[in-house]
Amino acid sequence: MNGASSSGGIRGALSYCVQQVRRYDYHHYLCLLELPANMRKAAFALRAFNVETSRAMDVASDPKIGLMRLLWWQEALDKIYSNKVIEHPVAQALTSVVSEHKVSKSWLKRAVEARINDANRENNDIPQTVEELERYAEDTTSTILYSTLQAGGIKSTAADHAASHIGKASGLLLLLKSLPYHASRNHQFSYIPAKVAEKHGLLVHQSGQSEIKKDSREALCDAVFEMASVANAHLQKARQLSGSVPAEARPVLLPAVPAQVILDSLARVQFDVYDPRLAQGILGAPPLLFQLKLKWYSWRGKY
Repeated sequence: MNGASSSGGIRGALSYCVQQVRRYDYHHYLCLLELPANMRKAAFALRAFNVETSRAMDVASDPKIGLMRLLWWQEALDKIYSNKVIEHPVAQALTSVVSEHKVSKSWLKRAVEARINDANRENNDIPQTVEELERYAEDTTSTILYSTLQAGGIKSTAADHAASHIGKASGLLLLLKSLPYHASRNHQFSYIPAKVAEKHGLLVHQSGQSEIKKDSREALCDAVFEMASVANAHLQKARQLSGSVPAEARPVLLPAVPAQVILDSLARVQFDVYDPRLAQGILGAPPLLFQLKLKWYSWRGKY
């Protein structure tokens, strides 16, 4: 392949990444538009990789097919880091980014492996503690932020710590927002930890197995509030670090803004994840208000 057609192929692959993020992860698409132009290519490729792996189980009619897709990505990463050609636009974009920016393989492997482990979990095998979900959120969400910082050549312990907290908050809140979807799909609240459920009277034991009741709306709101409070604490910690975070890292940490919007939307509906207002606009906020808030944080160099 000559240089011209190769660069054309990469342009097409990157265009595909941008479209995928815009279509399936619109709030992060808007965040990435605030990045400096020289950081956008890597950021969109990494976020498109997250779209591919996060949707693998949702788009498959059979969970086995979703799991096969994740295993394909696990294998694809080995090929990407061996600079082998893969006929998939997101993989092609990632190959280009990895060769240009030396993004650590360990972060991306960790993200896929966490999703594979989650896919292998039985519906009635619910996590025991919030800490388990925090680990899952860090493995799947913080790792994308770590990789984006790394691709931008930003080396800062404070930025990494802030990214860890923002990823945990964002991951937890997106799991909470998607509880009704997972409950309808799996006939179970797969992402409410047993200890939280038990505390709020939601845990029932039947035939040696634990299940979470789906008919107690008020108790569910209390459980969601408790988990949202954990996410809120992570956002607060991330913001406390902002004075030590270098200016060039702050645009990468803008996903703290949509996380805060989800928190605010949940609070507005008394943490009732079944309230239809949560599905309106962008994460429950009017689109114009969301975009103005994001622009305001970006303009002030905040997150």
